[in-house]
Amino acid sequence: MATHSGARRDIAVVAFAQSDHLRRTDEQSEVEMLMPVLHDVFRQTGLKTSDIGFTCSGSSDYLAGRAFSFTMALDGVGAWPPIAESHVEMDGAWALYEAWTKLLTGEADTALVYSYGKSSPGSVRDVLTRQLDPYYLAPLWPDAIALAALQARALIDAGDTDEPALAAVAARSRDAAADNPHAQLRGARPQGDYVVSPLRTGDCPPIGDGAAAVILAAGERARDLCERPAWIRGIDHRIDAHGLGVRDLTDAPSARLAAEKAGAFERPVDTAELHAPFTSQEIVLRKALRLDDSVTVNPSGGALAANPVMAAGLIRIGEAATRIHRGASDRALAHATSGPCLQQNLVAVLEGDPR
Repeated sequence: MATHSGARRDIAVVAFAQSDHLRRTDEQSEVEMLMPVLHDVFRQTGLKTSDIGFTCSGSSDYLAGRAFSFTMALDGVGAWPPIAESHVEMDGAWALYEAWTKLLTGEADTALVYSYGKSSPGSVRDVLTRQLDPYYLAPLWPDAIALAALQARALIDAGDTDEPALAAVAARSRDAAADNPHAQLRGARPQGDYVVSPLRTGDCPPIGDGAAAVILAAGERARDLCERPAWIRGIDHRIDAHGLGVRDLTDAPSARLAAEKAGAFERPVDTAELHAPFTSQEIVLRKALRLDDSVTVNPSGGALAANPVMAAGLIRIGEAATRIHRGASDRALAHATSGPCLQQNLVAVLEGDPR
């Protein structure tokens, strides 16, 4: 859906909140983890639940280990009196896409988007195998780190990177996270031992729990709610082939196409928040999205500092929007991914009003 130039309404991110991302939250349910985040995002705007025209969430029943788990979280939001609500079994970035589409129709002026994930109760490496091709790949049980290692090895063999370059990505990301109070890992650390060669511990994301929420608003409503709204100038998502054997793992054509359709290549961006859970994936995305050294990449620390499954992509949009809100960025790119080896990619371009 290429819509960056033909949008009938201007829609912006006007507020963003996230939890502290922790290795374990055994004492909290998903609802208890989510509630403070919702209170925070409403406080920023002065809105109440009854002021929201549309609500959309993103989460995974596989991760929660029970069917229709999102209905419990919805109880925490408040669904009485009845509200207009939807859910996607995807990262919250895709829930934001649905909410943005809803606002484009004019059926609502405000939307609440939230997502959450608790990876600590089980083995997320095993859970993620359920998204693989069920005939050829899934029966082999290759986990996400093993597949990312295949991608990293392909990049090294192609001469696109090497292990010291991957270590530099990890060090830069976690140094940046030192200023992020919500990050799970802060400050550079040794790369550690190999998990699956050539990926070491430092090349991989932490396993943890977290939640995030965003409020969208249209037109003048956005300016009423936020001093400097982060206008969504374009947003698009694309998917590469399901079968890894037919893909070039050193490239992400779906990310490039999504960026093109979102208008990312029309003018340079100054900031990019990339959902790159592995250091090698940042290498792929920088090339696909044409990001040179003039662009500040993952000033929040990115997914290498905190990677709550089902919320990390929405957080990238929220972090980019927050930089626009406070004047640290004028034009930012936000990226979310899902599936093995950057299979599905969403790109949003955010801009602030001229200063």
